[in-house]
Amino acid sequence: MANLIKELKWRGMIQDIMPGTEEQLQKEMTSAYVGFDPTADSLHIGSLVPILLLVHLQKAGHKPIALVGGATGMVGDPSGKSEERNMLSEDELNKNVKGVRAQLEQFLNFDASLPNAAELTNNYDWFKSITFLDFIREAGKHITVNYMMAKDSVKKRLESENGMSFTEFTYQLVQGYDFYWLYKNKNCKLQMGGSDQWGNIVTGTELIRRKTGGEAFAFTCPLIKKADGGKFGKTEKGNIWLDPNKTTPYQFYQFWLNASDSDAINWIKIFTFLTEDVINACIKSHEENPAERLLQKKLAEELTLFVHGKDELYKAIETTQKLFSNTKAPVTALTIEDLDSIEGIVKCNYDKNNIIAGVDILNFLTENNIFESKGAARKMLQNGGVSINREKITDLQLTIHTTHLLHDSFILVQVGKKNYYLVKAIS
Repeated sequence: MANLIKELKWRGMIQDIMPGTEEQLQKEMTSAYVGFDPTADSLHIGSLVPILLLVHLQKAGHKPIALVGGATGMVGDPSGKSEERNMLSEDELNKNVKGVRAQLEQFLNFDASLPNAAELTNNYDWFKSITFLDFIREAGKHITVNYMMAKDSVKKRLESENGMSFTEFTYQLVQGYDFYWLYKNKNCKLQMGGSDQWGNIVTGTELIRRKTGGEAFAFTCPLIKKADGGKFGKTEKGNIWLDPNKTTPYQFYQFWLNASDSDAINWIKIFTFLTEDVINACIKSHEENPAERLLQKKLAEELTLFVHGKDELYKAIETTQKLFSNTKAPVTALTIEDLDSIEGIVKCNYDKNNIIAGVDILNFLTENNIFESKGAARKMLQNGGVSINREKITDLQLTIHTTHLLHDSFILVQVGKKNYYLVKAIS
C-alpha cells in the first residue's frame, strides 16, 4: 500500500497530524472523510485541495467518503470567519447539495465493485431525525464548554465586536457528531480538511473516544496563500468556480497561467499529480528560461485537464493563442472564423444601428455590461486600462462608429491584462 502521508508531505499538503495516523494508514485500508459546505451550487478552486486529498487517498488504496453538509450548511461554520453567515433556505440548500454532489462524482471513483469505492453522504440524512434533546444527551454531555471555548476559532470570535451566536458555537459539536456517526456506521477512522478545521476535527476524535472508547485519526492541509498576500482563488471578478457556467474553462486556464513564479512552484506540487522527478525537471526548465513561463503553462494545462477535460483544455489553449500569441499583429489578422470560434470570453450582441449612428465610448461600455457604471468605465479609461481592437483608448470623448467594426461585425474589447469581451453588432 502506497504511503499516503509521505506523498502528501513532499507536496506540502500536511500541516497538523494526529499521532498514529501514518501507522493506521500503513496498517490497513482505512475509510476517511472530508466535509464540503454547500454554500453555493458549485465548488470553487478553494475546494480543490480537499478534493485532491480524497483523490490521493483513493489512489493510495484507501476508501474516500465525501460528506456534503446538508445539515451543517443550515448553521454555517464559524472557522476563519469574522462574522456570521446568512442562513440558506431548505430549497437553496437542496439545490446546492445536488450541484456539489455532481461535481464530486467527476473526481472520485464510485464503482461499487471496488473495495475502496468512494461514497457520498449527506449529514442531513442522520440529523433530520435527531431532536434537540436527543442531541444534547447523545453529544452535548460528552464535551465540556471549557473544551469548546479553548478552540482558537471560538476565542477569536468571542473577542470580536460581533461576538458569536449559540448556533455557531455549537457547530464544532455538530461536526464532531458527523465524525462519530461515520465512525460508528461506516467504520470511518480518519478525517481530513483545511488547517482552519483542526479544532472541529479534534472535537470529533474526542467525542469518538469518550462515547466509544475507540481511536480516530486526523490531519489537515495548510490553507493556500498567494506569495503577494492576496486571497487565493479570488480575482477582481470574484471566485474561480469549478462550474464552467460560472467560470469558463478559458478563464480557469488563465487563472493558473497568471500565477507568479513562486506560487507556481508551490502550486504545481499541490494541485497536480505529476511525480516529484517530473516536477523538479519542470522547475529546472522554468528557472533556466523564466520568460517562457513553462511552469505556469504546465500548471494551467494539468488543472484544466483535471477539472474540465481534454476538449475544453484545447479550446482554452486555442483562445489564449488567438488573443495573446501575437498581440503586436494587427487585429485584422483575426479572421471571422477566429472571432466566431473564440471560447470562454464574454460575448454580447449589440444593436448595429447604434454603431452606425455613433455611440460614445462610455455608453458603449456600460450598455454592453462591460462596466456597471459610467464612473467605473471613466476611471479605467483614464488609467489606460481599456483597449478597443488592441488599441489603448484614453479619449473619453471617443465615438464608436462602423470604422471600429472588424469584418463589419465585431469589436474586441480588453479590460486590464486578461479580461476580454467580444461585442457582435447585429441588425
